[in-house]
Amino acid sequence: MTEQRTGKVTSTVFSDVILGRLGAHDRDVLVGPQHGVDVGVLRIAPGVAMALTTDPVFVVPGYGWQRAAWFAVHILASDAATSGLQLRWMTVDLNLPSDITEVELAELWSAYSRACEDLGIAVVTGHTARYDGCNWPMVGGATCAAIGPESSFVTPAMARPGDSVVVTKGAAIEATALFAATFPDRLAKGVGKEITAAADRLFEQMTVVPEARIAARYGLRDRGVTAMHDATEGGVLGALSELASASQVGLRVNLDAIPVRPEVRVVCDHVGIDPYSSISEGTLIATVRPEHAGGFLAALSEAGIQAAAVGEVTDAWSGTVLVADHGRERAFEHPGVDPFWAVFGRWAAESA
Repeated sequence: MTEQRTGKVTSTVFSDVILGRLGAHDRDVLVGPQHGVDVGVLRIAPGVAMALTTDPVFVVPGYGWQRAAWFAVHILASDAATSGLQLRWMTVDLNLPSDITEVELAELWSAYSRACEDLGIAVVTGHTARYDGCNWPMVGGATCAAIGPESSFVTPAMARPGDSVVVTKGAAIEATALFAATFPDRLAKGVGKEITAAADRLFEQMTVVPEARIAARYGLRDRGVTAMHDATEGGVLGALSELASASQVGLRVNLDAIPVRPEVRVVCDHVGIDPYSSISEGTLIATVRPEHAGGFLAALSEAGIQAAAVGEVTDAWSGTVLVADHGRERAFEHPGVDPFWAVFGRWAAESA
């Protein structure tokens, strides 16, 4: 019997169960479902494309409604922004726990609306209800839409051999921030108040909207950035593996070049997770035409966003190669189950 697991289904399940059953054929679907590709893209008028992405509405009341709603919106907006198109619309389905009060709902939705407004996103339709059996943090789902020229969008399937690989902010941004925001007292006892405060400040870094917008302004496709992917489950290594698979290319990545912030290193060591394979919403993986890599890094730096070139895209036959330990090479693949979930769940159970 196959063991069931939480989190996203494997690429095998996705291929065997989902991909062969996608409803009616539509010639205006420019990009349909693919493993490792977070957006679908439609042609909605001659020369005009719309990117769509759908995710759970993930709300943690313990973060406070303002932070919780901001995070929920940016999870959705980040994937749509990686298309390089302009964020415009969102639909929201809220299936809330039956004990949420009217006051709490008003606080949650006000914060959610403000986060959308700050990004220029209009909420256009949805569903709001309380139901027995619904629990935090998964309280529904939402779709975010972006629009722009059909000639200008990118996806993780568009990397090309010779491209430089750029990573923003560094590894395990989300894992580190969520441990600090959820267990501040316990974490401070283990790593100190200063490290815990620094880790908590990463909470507002859990978005790739700013750097995706910089990429769009800098230039896409032959003008600069050829592919973008948000490093969520599986962290930086998972995102790199997904991008290579989607684009059918190889990668040569220098592990030591991937940024790991000091507070990230300390927190990950303390809780016992690998930063490179741990969830990292807020870390953008981008591939860039080699002649534009320096310019794109300069544009990010000017906006105050840390980033580094960590490797290059190679031919598919070269495979995905990680260079570490004084030049030693080894093949790498998607880490599978993200180590964050088991440890975070154990801490939550011990704190209950």
